Amino acid sequence: MKNYKNPDANGYYGDYGGAFVPEMLYPNVEELQKNYIEIIESESFRKEYEDLLKNYVGRATPLYFARNLSEKYATNIYLKREDLNHTGAHKINNALGQVLLAKRLGKKRIIAETGAGQHGVATATACALLGLECIVYMGEVDIQRQAPNVGRMKMLGAAVIPATSGSKTLKDAVNEALKDWINNPVTTHYVIGSVVGPHPFPDLVARFQSIISKEIKEQLFEQIGRENPDYIIACVGGGSNAAGTFYHFVDEENVKIIAAEAGGFGVESGKSAATTFLGTLGILHGSKSLVMQTADGQVIEPHSISAGLDYPGIGPFHANLFREKRAEFFSINDDEALQFAYELTKIEGIIPALESAHALAVLDKKKFKKDDVVVICLSGRGDKDMETYLKNI
Repeated sequence: MKNYKNPDANGYYGDYGGAFVPEMLYPNVEELQKNYIEIIESESFRKEYEDLLKNYVGRATPLYFARNLSEKYATNIYLKREDLNHTGAHKINNALGQVLLAKRLGKKRIIAETGAGQHGVATATACALLGLECIVYMGEVDIQRQAPNVGRMKMLGAAVIPATSGSKTLKDAVNEALKDWINNPVTTHYVIGSVVGPHPFPDLVARFQSIISKEIKEQLFEQIGRENPDYIIACVGGGSNAAGTFYHFVDEENVKIIAAEAGGFGVESGKSAATTFLGTLGILHGSKSLVMQTADGQVIEPHSISAGLDYPGIGPFHANLFREKRAEFFSINDDEALQFAYELTKIEGIIPALESAHALAVLDKKKFKKDDVVVICLSGRGDKDMETYLKNI
Protein backbone atom coordinates (compact mmCIF):
# COMPACT_ATOMS: atom_id res chain seq x y z
CA MET A 1 0.00 0.00 0.00
CA LYS A 2 1.41 3.38 -1.01
CA ASN A 3 1.95 6.14 1.54
CA TYR A 4 0.10 9.12 0.09
CA LYS A 5 0.07 11.09 3.32
CA ASN A 6 3.69 11.94 4.02
CA PRO A 7 6.38 13.31 1.69
CA ASP A 8 9.85 11.79 1.45
CA ALA A 9 12.90 13.34 3.12
CA ASN A 10 13.20 15.91 0.32
CA GLY A 11 9.55 16.91 0.49
CA TYR A 12 8.30 14.98 -2.54
CA TYR A 13 4.94 13.28 -2.94
CA GLY A 14 5.87 11.01 -5.82
CA ASP A 15 7.14 13.37 -8.54
CA TYR A 16 5.73 16.51 -6.92
CA GLY A 17 7.01 18.82 -4.20
CA GLY A 18 10.54 19.77 -3.19
CA ALA A 19 11.90 23.19 -2.26
CA PHE A 20 12.82 25.60 -5.05
CA VAL A 21 13.71 28.87 -3.33
CA PRO A 22 16.06 31.82 -3.84
CA GLU A 23 19.37 31.53 -2.02
CA MET A 24 18.38 34.27 0.43
CA LEU A 25 15.38 32.23 1.60
CA TYR A 26 17.21 28.95 1.97
CA PRO A 27 18.15 29.52 5.65
CA ASN A 28 14.49 30.15 6.55
CA VAL A 29 13.26 27.07 4.74
CA GLU A 30 16.08 24.95 6.12
CA GLU A 31 15.31 26.17 9.66
CA LEU A 32 11.73 25.02 9.23
CA GLN A 33 12.71 21.70 7.69
CA LYS A 34 15.03 20.89 10.58
CA ASN A 35 12.71 21.95 13.40
CA TYR A 36 9.03 21.75 12.47
CA ILE A 37 8.29 18.11 13.32
CA GLU A 38 10.19 18.17 16.61
CA ILE A 39 8.38 21.35 17.70
CA ILE A 40 4.84 20.47 16.64
CA GLU A 41 5.07 16.96 18.07
CA SER A 42 6.46 18.16 21.44
CA GLU A 43 4.18 17.79 24.44
CA SER A 44 4.20 21.51 25.29
CA PHE A 45 3.23 22.52 21.74
CA ARG A 46 0.49 19.89 21.48
CA LYS A 47 -0.95 20.91 24.82
CA GLU A 48 -1.14 24.62 23.94
CA TYR A 49 -2.36 24.02 20.38
CA GLU A 50 -5.05 21.49 21.32
CA ASP A 51 -6.28 23.71 24.15
CA LEU A 52 -6.68 26.63 21.71
CA LEU A 53 -8.45 24.43 19.15
CA LYS A 54 -10.95 23.34 21.77
CA ASN A 55 -11.51 26.46 23.84
CA TYR A 56 -10.73 29.26 21.38
CA VAL A 57 -11.58 27.88 17.93
CA GLY A 58 -14.54 25.79 19.10
CA ARG A 59 -13.48 22.33 17.94
CA ALA A 60 -14.64 19.68 17.43
CA THR A 61 -16.82 21.04 14.61
CA PRO A 62 -20.05 19.09 14.09
CA LEU A 63 -20.46 16.31 11.56
CA TYR A 64 -24.03 17.07 10.51
CA PHE A 65 -26.34 14.56 8.83
CA ALA A 66 -28.00 16.69 6.14
CA ARG A 67 -31.41 15.02 6.11
CA ASN A 68 -33.01 17.18 3.40
CA LEU A 69 -30.00 17.02 1.10
CA SER A 70 -29.79 13.25 1.65
CA GLU A 71 -33.44 12.82 0.74
CA LYS A 72 -33.07 14.84 -2.46
CA TYR A 73 -30.02 12.89 -3.67
CA ALA A 74 -31.15 9.50 -2.32
CA THR A 75 -28.02 8.81 -0.29
CA ASN A 76 -26.58 9.60 3.15
CA ILE A 77 -24.86 12.99 3.15
CA TYR A 78 -22.89 14.35 6.10
CA LEU A 79 -21.46 17.86 6.22
CA LYS A 80 -18.26 18.53 8.15
CA ARG A 81 -19.07 21.99 9.53
CA GLU A 82 -15.75 23.83 9.29
CA ASP A 83 -17.86 26.95 8.70
CA LEU A 84 -18.64 26.91 12.43
CA ASN A 85 -15.02 27.47 13.47
CA HIS A 86 -14.03 30.81 14.99
CA THR A 87 -13.35 33.16 12.01
CA GLY A 88 -15.70 31.13 9.80
CA ALA A 89 -13.52 28.55 8.03
CA HIS A 90 -10.95 25.80 8.35
CA LYS A 91 -8.11 28.30 7.92
CA ILE A 92 -7.77 28.97 11.65
CA ASN A 93 -6.51 25.40 12.25
CA ASN A 94 -3.33 26.10 10.28
CA ALA A 95 -2.92 29.79 11.15
CA LEU A 96 -2.90 29.16 14.89
CA GLY A 97 -0.50 26.25 14.50
CA GLN A 98 1.96 28.17 12.35
CA VAL A 99 1.93 31.32 14.51
CA LEU A 100 2.60 29.17 17.59
CA LEU A 101 5.46 27.53 15.69
CA ALA A 102 6.82 30.94 14.62
CA LYS A 103 6.89 32.12 18.24
CA ARG A 104 8.90 29.07 19.23
CA LEU A 105 11.34 29.89 16.43
CA GLY A 106 11.76 33.42 17.84
CA LYS A 107 10.00 35.26 15.00
CA LYS A 108 8.44 38.66 15.72
CA ARG A 109 6.71 39.38 12.44
CA ILE A 110 4.17 37.35 10.48
CA ILE A 111 3.30 37.70 6.80
CA ALA A 112 0.55 35.89 4.93
CA GLU A 113 -1.21 35.82 1.57
CA THR A 114 -4.94 35.51 1.15
CA GLY A 115 -7.49 35.12 -1.63
CA ALA A 116 -10.95 34.78 -0.15
CA GLY A 117 -9.70 36.57 2.96
CA GLN A 118 -10.39 33.69 5.37
CA HIS A 119 -6.71 32.80 5.74
CA GLY A 120 -5.87 36.47 6.21
CA VAL A 121 -8.51 36.83 8.91
CA ALA A 122 -7.35 33.63 10.61
CA THR A 123 -3.70 34.74 10.57
CA ALA A 124 -4.58 38.22 11.84
CA THR A 125 -6.65 36.59 14.59
CA ALA A 126 -3.79 34.33 15.66
CA CYS A 127 -1.36 37.27 15.65
CA ALA A 128 -3.72 39.41 17.73
CA LEU A 129 -4.09 36.58 20.24
CA LEU A 130 -0.39 35.78 20.44
CA GLY A 131 1.01 39.31 20.13
CA LEU A 132 2.86 39.29 16.80
CA GLU A 133 2.94 41.89 14.03
CA CYS A 134 0.85 40.83 11.02
CA ILE A 135 1.06 41.86 7.35
CA VAL A 136 -1.36 40.34 4.85
CA TYR A 137 -0.91 40.50 1.07
CA MET A 138 -4.10 40.34 -0.97
CA GLY A 139 -4.84 40.81 -4.66
CA GLU A 140 -6.43 44.15 -5.50
CA VAL A 141 -9.35 42.36 -7.17
CA ASP A 142 -9.88 40.17 -4.11
CA ILE A 143 -9.76 43.20 -1.80
CA GLN A 144 -12.76 44.56 -3.70
CA ARG A 145 -14.77 41.31 -3.81
CA GLN A 146 -14.00 40.29 -0.21
CA ALA A 147 -14.43 43.68 1.49
CA PRO A 148 -15.96 42.31 4.75
CA ASN A 149 -12.86 40.19 5.39
CA VAL A 150 -10.55 43.11 4.62
CA GLY A 151 -12.36 45.10 7.28
CA ARG A 152 -12.02 42.27 9.77
CA MET A 153 -8.27 41.98 9.16
CA LYS A 154 -7.78 45.71 9.71
CA MET A 155 -9.87 45.64 12.87
CA LEU A 156 -7.68 42.79 14.14
CA GLY A 157 -4.63 45.02 13.69
CA ALA A 158 -3.19 43.60 10.46
CA ALA A 159 -1.80 45.71 7.65
CA VAL A 160 -3.47 44.70 4.36
CA ILE A 161 -1.23 45.38 1.34
CA PRO A 162 -2.71 45.10 -2.18
CA ALA A 163 -1.00 43.06 -4.90
CA THR A 164 -1.39 45.08 -8.10
CA SER A 165 0.44 42.90 -10.64
CA GLY A 166 -0.86 40.15 -12.93
CA SER A 167 -4.48 39.19 -12.35
CA LYS A 168 -4.36 40.95 -8.96
CA THR A 169 -5.59 37.79 -7.22
CA LEU A 170 -4.20 34.97 -5.07
CA LYS A 171 -1.18 34.07 -7.22
CA ASP A 172 0.00 37.67 -7.13
CA ALA A 173 -0.52 37.95 -3.38
CA VAL A 174 1.76 34.92 -2.93
CA ASN A 175 4.39 36.59 -5.13
CA GLU A 176 4.32 39.73 -2.99
CA ALA A 177 4.53 37.77 0.25
CA LEU A 178 7.55 35.84 -1.02
CA LYS A 179 9.27 39.13 -1.95
CA ASP A 180 8.66 40.41 1.58
CA TRP A 181 10.11 37.22 3.08
CA ILE A 182 13.23 37.57 0.93
CA ASN A 183 13.69 41.14 2.22
CA ASN A 184 13.03 40.22 5.88
CA PRO A 185 14.44 36.71 6.29
CA VAL A 186 15.53 36.77 9.94
CA THR A 187 12.61 38.28 11.86
CA THR A 188 9.73 37.04 9.71
CA HIS A 189 7.75 33.83 9.31
CA TYR A 190 5.56 33.36 6.25
CA VAL A 191 2.30 31.63 7.18
CA ILE A 192 1.40 29.95 3.90
CA GLY A 193 -2.32 29.23 3.91
CA SER A 194 -2.49 26.18 1.65
CA VAL A 195 -0.62 22.97 0.88
CA VAL A 196 1.61 24.80 -1.60
CA GLY A 197 5.05 26.35 -1.43
CA PRO A 198 8.46 24.84 -0.70
CA HIS A 199 8.89 21.85 1.60
CA PRO A 200 7.99 21.67 4.47
CA PHE A 201 4.91 23.89 3.95
CA PRO A 202 2.67 21.33 2.16
CA ASP A 203 3.33 18.79 4.92
CA LEU A 204 3.14 21.36 7.72
CA VAL A 205 -0.22 22.72 6.57
CA ALA A 206 -1.63 19.22 5.95
CA ARG A 207 -0.65 18.15 9.47
CA PHE A 208 -2.40 21.14 11.05
CA GLN A 209 -5.51 20.61 8.90
CA SER A 210 -5.58 16.83 9.51
CA ILE A 211 -7.70 17.51 12.60
CA ILE A 212 -10.63 17.61 10.14
CA SER A 213 -10.36 13.97 9.04
CA LYS A 214 -9.38 12.82 12.53
CA GLU A 215 -12.67 14.22 13.84
CA ILE A 216 -14.67 12.81 10.91
CA LYS A 217 -13.47 9.30 11.78
CA GLU A 218 -14.37 9.73 15.45
CA GLN A 219 -17.73 11.34 14.74
CA LEU A 220 -18.79 8.82 12.11
CA PHE A 221 -17.98 5.99 14.49
CA GLU A 222 -20.02 7.68 17.21
CA GLN A 223 -22.99 8.26 14.88
CA ILE A 224 -23.12 5.12 12.72
CA GLY A 225 -20.61 2.69 14.23
CA ARG A 226 -17.97 2.89 11.49
CA GLU A 227 -15.00 5.20 10.98
CA ASN A 228 -14.82 5.34 7.20
CA PRO A 229 -17.30 6.85 4.74
CA ASP A 230 -17.74 5.46 1.25
CA TYR A 231 -16.92 8.85 -0.26
CA ILE A 232 -15.12 11.92 1.03
CA ILE A 233 -15.47 15.18 -0.95
CA ALA A 234 -13.77 18.59 -0.73
CA CYS A 235 -13.04 21.59 -2.95
CA VAL A 236 -9.46 22.05 -4.13
CA GLY A 237 -7.59 25.18 -5.11
CA GLY A 238 -4.18 25.03 -3.50
CA GLY A 239 -5.94 22.48 -1.34
CA SER A 240 -5.64 22.94 2.44
CA ASN A 241 -9.19 22.01 3.44
CA ALA A 242 -9.06 19.05 1.09
CA ALA A 243 -5.70 17.87 2.44
CA GLY A 244 -7.10 17.98 5.96
CA THR A 245 -10.31 16.24 4.91
CA PHE A 246 -8.52 13.49 2.98
CA TYR A 247 -5.51 13.08 5.31
CA HIS A 248 -6.63 10.13 7.46
CA PHE A 249 -8.43 8.47 4.54
CA VAL A 250 -5.84 8.50 1.74
CA ASP A 251 -4.30 5.24 2.92
CA GLU A 252 -7.73 3.60 3.38
CA GLU A 253 -8.32 1.80 0.09
CA ASN A 254 -12.07 1.41 0.62
CA VAL A 255 -12.67 5.19 0.88
CA LYS A 256 -13.25 6.93 -2.46
CA ILE A 257 -11.84 10.46 -2.62
CA ILE A 258 -13.36 13.22 -4.74
CA ALA A 259 -11.88 16.68 -5.33
CA ALA A 260 -13.83 19.58 -6.85
CA GLU A 261 -11.81 22.18 -8.77
CA ALA A 262 -12.94 25.59 -9.98
CA GLY A 263 -13.94 25.30 -13.62
CA GLY A 264 -14.70 29.02 -13.91
CA PHE A 265 -16.48 29.64 -17.22
CA GLY A 266 -15.55 26.12 -18.35
CA VAL A 267 -12.34 24.15 -18.87
CA GLU A 268 -12.14 25.12 -22.56
CA SER A 269 -13.09 28.77 -22.01
CA GLY A 270 -9.68 30.21 -21.18
CA LYS A 271 -11.23 31.44 -17.94
CA SER A 272 -10.76 28.54 -15.54
CA ALA A 273 -8.75 27.35 -12.53
CA ALA A 274 -9.13 23.59 -13.09
CA THR A 275 -5.44 22.73 -12.76
CA THR A 276 -5.62 18.96 -13.10
CA PHE A 277 -7.49 19.39 -16.40
CA LEU A 278 -5.28 22.18 -17.73
CA GLY A 279 -1.96 21.99 -15.89
CA THR A 280 1.42 20.55 -16.80
CA LEU A 281 4.50 19.83 -14.70
CA GLY A 282 6.11 23.06 -13.56
CA ILE A 283 7.47 25.01 -10.62
CA LEU A 284 5.30 27.60 -8.91
CA HIS A 285 5.89 29.35 -5.59
CA GLY A 286 8.69 27.05 -4.52
CA SER A 287 7.45 23.57 -5.38
CA LYS A 288 7.17 21.28 -8.40
CA SER A 289 3.58 20.43 -9.21
CA LEU A 290 0.88 20.82 -11.85
CA VAL A 291 0.69 24.40 -13.07
CA MET A 292 -1.50 26.18 -15.61
CA GLN A 293 1.18 27.54 -17.94
CA THR A 294 2.07 28.21 -21.55
CA ALA A 295 4.47 25.99 -23.52
CA ASP A 296 7.36 28.26 -22.50
CA GLY A 297 6.44 28.18 -18.81
CA GLN A 298 4.55 31.46 -18.38
CA VAL A 299 1.76 31.14 -15.82
CA ILE A 300 -1.75 31.37 -17.28
CA GLU A 301 -4.04 33.64 -15.31
CA PRO A 302 -6.75 31.58 -13.58
CA HIS A 303 -10.38 32.49 -13.11
CA SER A 304 -12.95 31.44 -10.53
CA ILE A 305 -15.97 33.12 -9.02
CA SER A 306 -14.52 31.97 -5.68
CA ALA A 307 -11.47 33.96 -4.61
CA GLY A 308 -10.09 31.03 -2.57
CA LEU A 309 -9.93 28.72 -5.62
CA ASP A 310 -8.59 31.34 -8.04
CA TYR A 311 -5.09 29.82 -8.25
CA PRO A 312 -3.16 28.48 -11.29
CA GLY A 313 -1.65 25.48 -9.50
CA ILE A 314 -2.41 22.72 -7.06
CA GLY A 315 -0.48 21.45 -4.06
CA PRO A 316 1.91 18.50 -4.58
CA PHE A 317 -0.12 16.35 -2.15
CA HIS A 318 -3.12 16.60 -4.49
CA ALA A 319 -1.11 16.42 -7.72
CA ASN A 320 0.16 13.04 -6.55
CA LEU A 321 -3.37 11.84 -5.70
CA PHE A 322 -4.43 12.87 -9.20
CA ARG A 323 -1.50 11.20 -10.97
CA GLU A 324 -1.89 7.98 -9.00
CA LYS A 325 -5.66 8.03 -9.63
CA ARG A 326 -6.22 7.87 -5.86
CA ALA A 327 -8.68 10.75 -6.13
CA GLU A 328 -11.28 11.58 -8.76
CA PHE A 329 -11.29 15.23 -9.85
CA PHE A 330 -14.29 17.18 -11.11
CA SER A 331 -14.36 20.63 -12.68
CA ILE A 332 -17.22 22.73 -11.30
CA ASN A 333 -18.21 25.85 -13.23
CA ASP A 334 -19.12 29.18 -11.60
CA ASP A 335 -22.82 28.76 -12.35
CA GLU A 336 -22.89 25.26 -10.88
CA ALA A 337 -21.25 26.47 -7.67
CA LEU A 338 -23.77 29.30 -7.37
CA GLN A 339 -26.65 26.88 -7.93
CA PHE A 340 -25.52 24.64 -5.09
CA ALA A 341 -24.85 27.55 -2.75
CA TYR A 342 -28.47 28.60 -3.16
CA GLU A 343 -29.69 25.01 -2.88
CA LEU A 344 -27.94 24.30 0.43
CA THR A 345 -29.20 27.61 1.79
CA LYS A 346 -32.80 26.92 0.84
CA ILE A 347 -33.07 23.26 1.88
CA GLU A 348 -30.72 23.08 4.87
CA GLY A 349 -30.62 26.68 6.09
CA ILE A 350 -26.83 26.87 5.71
CA ILE A 351 -25.17 29.56 3.58
CA PRO A 352 -21.85 28.08 2.38
CA ALA A 353 -18.74 29.81 1.12
CA LEU A 354 -18.50 29.78 -2.67
CA GLU A 355 -15.45 27.52 -2.34
CA SER A 356 -17.48 24.92 -0.41
CA ALA A 357 -20.31 25.16 -2.93
CA HIS A 358 -17.96 23.64 -5.53
CA ALA A 359 -17.71 20.50 -3.39
CA LEU A 360 -21.49 20.35 -3.01
CA ALA A 361 -21.92 20.51 -6.79
CA VAL A 362 -20.34 17.06 -7.10
CA LEU A 363 -23.75 15.76 -5.99
CA ASP A 364 -25.01 16.60 -9.48
CA LYS A 365 -22.02 14.96 -11.22
CA LYS A 366 -21.76 11.64 -9.42
CA LYS A 367 -24.42 9.02 -8.78
CA PHE A 368 -24.34 7.59 -5.26
CA LYS A 369 -26.05 4.48 -3.95
CA LYS A 370 -28.85 4.63 -1.42
CA ASP A 371 -26.73 3.15 1.38
CA ASP A 372 -23.55 5.11 0.61
CA VAL A 373 -22.13 7.36 3.31
CA VAL A 374 -20.92 10.58 1.71
CA VAL A 375 -19.00 13.19 3.73
CA ILE A 376 -18.56 16.68 2.26
CA CYS A 377 -16.28 19.28 3.83
CA LEU A 378 -18.15 22.55 4.27
CA SER A 379 -14.91 24.50 4.44
CA GLY A 380 -16.33 27.94 5.19
CA ARG A 381 -19.41 30.06 5.61
CA GLY A 382 -20.86 32.41 3.02
CA ASP A 383 -20.85 35.75 4.84
CA LYS A 384 -17.86 36.91 2.79
CA ASP A 385 -19.63 36.05 -0.48
CA MET A 386 -22.95 37.81 0.13
CA GLU A 387 -22.25 40.55 -2.41
CA THR A 388 -21.68 37.92 -5.13
CA TYR A 389 -24.73 35.92 -4.07
CA LEU A 390 -27.01 38.94 -4.06
CA LYS A 391 -25.80 40.01 -7.52
CA ASN A 392 -26.69 36.60 -8.96
CA ILE A 393 -30.03 35.80 -7.31
